[in-house]
Amino acid sequence: MPHRRAFLLGALATLSGRSRASAETPSDDTIYAILKNRVDVGQHSTGMVAGVLDASGRRLVTDGRPDTPDERPIDGDTVFEIGSITKVFTALLLADMVNRGEVALEDPVARYLPAEVKMPERGGKAITLLDLATYSSGLPNMPGNLHPKDPANLFADYTLGQLYSFLSNYTLLFDPGSHYAYANLGFGLLGHALARRADQSYEDLVIARICEPLGLESTRITLTPSMRARKAQGHDDRRHPTPDWAMPTLAGAGALNSTVNDLFVFLENCLGRSNSPLTPALTMMLATRRLGEPGMMAALGWFISTQHSDEIVAHEGTTQGFSSFAAFSTISRRGCVVLSNGRDINNFGQIGFHLLNADYPLFQ
Repeated sequence: MPHRRAFLLGALATLSGRSRASAETPSDDTIYAILKNRVDVGQHSTGMVAGVLDASGRRLVTDGRPDTPDERPIDGDTVFEIGSITKVFTALLLADMVNRGEVALEDPVARYLPAEVKMPERGGKAITLLDLATYSSGLPNMPGNLHPKDPANLFADYTLGQLYSFLSNYTLLFDPGSHYAYANLGFGLLGHALARRADQSYEDLVIARICEPLGLESTRITLTPSMRARKAQGHDDRRHPTPDWAMPTLAGAGALNSTVNDLFVFLENCLGRSNSPLTPALTMMLATRRLGEPGMMAALGWFISTQHSDEIVAHEGTTQGFSSFAAFSTISRRGCVVLSNGRDINNFGQIGFHLLNADYPLFQ
């Protein structure tokens, strides 16, 4: 094994040393070395797939296995839980509904909830749809009354009644719109509010407004028989199998499953390579920005990094058994998707940043 590890680390070092001046994306061999280092050396999952979009088209590199019952190989149609990349879809729903005149960014969230729900306010300011979509509502990341029966499936038994109760009794620590904080609760609430406005379930709304117009046939919450057959087995950080992730109440925060091929189509639309009815909404998502984490801006759903003479629009996701990353550069016009059937929180997103721009360091 030592010679194998030396080869992998040598290949990674070669990639890490590439200059931003080089316009081409990494070779399949170097991408494969990165994946193999995570799967075989780091033991972070049993299977990974990375997809790159550039001027030459789509490229796909895989390593490991999905652990499906039929032992099929990983490919672009293997289904993974994409966790918080769901937030980008929720924000796209918002932008589309704004363009249709159904809602406005500055609408108070309370307008789309039952009258008995008392949304918290602070400093005379109500929480708006824009606040939820830019991670600046003042709400905490997780509701304080989240007490899962199964720690491996945090949101599976969290009810709408619990959500309404938490909102009605929570005291904001910051004025809405004034403070960044990552927001599972906020995006779950946003998805719920938009679904109520449309008088549809969140999943039906995503399918009707996003999946069908873009032709995303393997992006769903409820697995079709075909998706079930293609879904990879998830693994926790010890590589133990995990149950399917469930978020019935806070679906807008992280409930979707998808594939590299579907996310390729999504990114191609984000990059303007395909024209669709959603093009104005996809453009709107980047037009409104607020301060996020250091070195990042928060747009509608997306995070935007402007380091290393680039502008990378990205989001990553984690469930109990999967990790995911999707991003594109508005400068190089490249896109990247990385999916894993393991809960890998050890700098997972840096793989995608590095594949888009080699000046982002590749941490192991």
